[in-house]
Amino acid sequence: MFFNRMIRRIYDEVISLSGSKYALYWLAAFSFIESSFFPIPPDIMLIPMILATPKQAWKIAGVCTLASVIGAYLGYVIGYYFFQLIAEPLLDFYGYLDKFNQFKDLYTEYGAWIVFGAGITPFPYKIITIASGVVHLNLAVFTVASIIARGLRFFVIAWLLKVYGERMRAFIEKNLGWLSVLFLILLIGGFALIKLF
Repeated sequence: MFFNRMIRRIYDEVISLSGSKYALYWLAAFSFIESSFFPIPPDIMLIPMILATPKQAWKIAGVCTLASVIGAYLGYVIGYYFFQLIAEPLLDFYGYLDKFNQFKDLYTEYGAWIVFGAGITPFPYKIITIASGVVHLNLAVFTVASIIARGLRFFVIAWLLKVYGERMRAFIEKNLGWLSVLFLILLIGGFALIKLF
């Protein structure tokens, strides 16, 4: 299957990149852009990097977390300004602005939990960072939820890899095809959910 071969090639390339002297910079860049618009999660680089250098697991997870949270602000800005410039006039034109404002109130009330939930799961985080900007979620709430969620996710992965190392790598490599398909389904489903609201 072409998709599996392509994913395998990307994975093998990332494995080789993860051992280079610039790996930490690449990880920071991937983590940053993934939080706002890039479709591939930083885990694909985080995992092989920790497996290649387990003594630096906490440093790697820290860089990934910091870059991801900073990138989340870019997603927030995209949602904040994109909505005001284009989506709001369209919603008003079609008579859906009141319905959106009801959703906005709900998101404002439960936004911290939404950001946290998306931050620790495979759900595409960029959807939530952009949606948070769209509904003008309190920036302090957004920041705290992002730091806790992304930190928890990446540091738990780091811990699991330090403890179970090669067994985790074997699991990932054995199931890479269906894990990638699952991620794509979640990505498409996430955008579909946002469209429903």
